[in-house]
Amino acid sequence: MYKHLFKLIWNKRKQNFLFLSEILISFLVVFAVFSYLTYYYKNYIKPLGFDYNRVWAIGYSGSQLSKNSDTLRIFYANLNKTLKAMPEIENLSFSSPNYPYSSSFMSTGLSIGAKKFNNISDYHVGNDYQKVWNVTLVNGRWFAEEDLISKDKGIIINETFSKEMFGTIKSVGKLVGDFDDKNKFKIIGVVNDFKANGDFVPGNHVMFRQLDTAYLQWTSTLLIKVRGTANATFESKLYKFMATTMRSAVDIQHVDEMRESKNRETIIPILLFIIVASFLIINVALGLFGVLWYNINQRKGEIGLRRAIGASGASVATQIVLESIILTTISLLIGCFFAVQFPLLHVFDVAVSIYLISMLISVLFIYALVFACSLYPAKQAAAIQPAIALHED
Repeated sequence: MYKHLFKLIWNKRKQNFLFLSEILISFLVVFAVFSYLTYYYKNYIKPLGFDYNRVWAIGYSGSQLSKNSDTLRIFYANLNKTLKAMPEIENLSFSSPNYPYSSSFMSTGLSIGAKKFNNISDYHVGNDYQKVWNVTLVNGRWFAEEDLISKDKGIIINETFSKEMFGTIKSVGKLVGDFDDKNKFKIIGVVNDFKANGDFVPGNHVMFRQLDTAYLQWTSTLLIKVRGTANATFESKLYKFMATTMRSAVDIQHVDEMRESKNRETIIPILLFIIVASFLIINVALGLFGVLWYNINQRKGEIGLRRAIGASGASVATQIVLESIILTTISLLIGCFFAVQFPLLHVFDVAVSIYLISMLISVLFIYALVFACSLYPAKQAAAIQPAIALHED
């Protein structure tokens, strides 16, 4: 039976070219859609690495403050004590402006011998930064006051970055150099991976540095973890206090709202892409349906002859569906050849597993689409009466 089907397909190769082309194009579109969705879904299910709930970010300008390091240190120490005395504040930490979900990005590089690592997210943070975000330590410890006077400045990195640099060897206690290998840093802790740019964006390699006295004059961000009792009245009171104390404009943002805004930046393009792809797939489905319908009308004589010599309606319907499946398989083999080039050539910085999963889902989706589109034409073919078909032919 299959030999007969392949012979029929070969004899009608010109008529089947349109069918093959539509399947190939639809597979490539579906493969792109599922690669897109699989990539963002795998990012989404990974843990954030921190807790953003009840965290407020206060932005200010320190240009009006003293430039003397000792004066600044005393000023910030007193401000820290005053804010911690407020019952609505659970924890607080001064920070560089590139905190999670902000629009700021600071990067640096590290080196281990000849190996260089670029585009590392560089965070300058206070000693209570971990408590504000509830960051989980995998190994080592967080910053302490005595780290400010140590010979080799301590840094904290994320777990994936640690494995990339040292493999299965524990990185705590290891020395690494800056990008030019002129200064040394000592790794004192390793934290969970840190997704700071939204739920759908992969976490970057991160490095935390202790915010020291020399950096205070550049500090313009205060992060606070508020208690559940904090409300709009407290926010207004806090705003007035900070504006008066810092002698500058103050901006208070709720990090949970910033997270939603960041996620929308990813979700909206995804939805638009899905809508456009859905319209294209619907058009392809209608095209497949039309091609099959046209082929059946052109083959009424052949189908009527088969029925006249004893073929059942079910066998005719099965033949139509199998022809569609065989043609689909040929087209998918060509499509998979093109799709597999993406992981082989590393076209995008995406894990190979994402491409493989997307290819599998795309193949199953196309088979289901073709099977659904061929059912009704196959049913119509099975209902053709031999006498009428041969008379019309």
